Amino acid sequence: MDTRYRLHYAPDNASLVIRLVLEEMRLPYDTVLVDRARNQQASSAYLALNPNGLIPVLETPQGPVFETAAILLWLTDTHKQMAPVPDSPDRAAFLKWLFFASNTLHADMRILFYADKYIDAVQAETLREGIRPRLRHHLKLLESVAADAPQWFRADAPSALTYYIACMMRWMALYPTGSDHSWYQLADTPHLQNILMNLETRPATGAAIAAEGLGVTPFTSPTYANPPEGSAI
Repeated sequence: MDTRYRLHYAPDNASLVIRLVLEEMRLPYDTVLVDRARNQQASSAYLALNPNGLIPVLETPQGPVFETAAILLWLTDTHKQMAPVPDSPDRAAFLKWLFFASNTLHADMRILFYADKYIDAVQAETLREGIRPRLRHHLKLLESVAADAPQWFRADAPSALTYYIACMMRWMALYPTGSDHSWYQLADTPHLQNILMNLETRPATGAAIAAEGLGVTPFTSPTYANPPEGSAI
């Protein structure tokens, strides 16, 4: 493929999922930093690509694509990698868990991270306390899927979904900064832990570590990003 994609990213944001998949697919791409410390996601230039002002955006020959799951599905279908193809008997199962990851797990994580956007700031911690049991339940469901080890969700053959889940588990251990993280214990989900350990050995993860300053164990024992450029906040 000669086309170079352009990934609009911020370190340790949802764009990390897309970077990992682009690297795993060995696709050529350029990156454009969206510096959150300077609120560049609210600039007119960025809003022209994503009117929601959220990261990431992937510029493609078919135009800019936003929403993490939409980008992942577009890439997997376009390049026929890292997901069951449309006529595969595994397609329905993959899609339902991909959209569970996006519409349920990721959405609930946003409530945890940005509680003050959903409720008065003085009640934000109460909201977080209410959402943590939901997140534990979501992880329990995903642990059951990982235990069954379908081809699209296993340690030795990463799909787009495995990287998506790995990034979200990383963020659960780290964010929001200064908040209680004791509710999240990786050892509670050993099959997911095995997937995360395997992903840390892959060249795609190594490339992301170097690009975004993620530390040597970004999924199983994460530390806050120390990016070469921009802000991870």
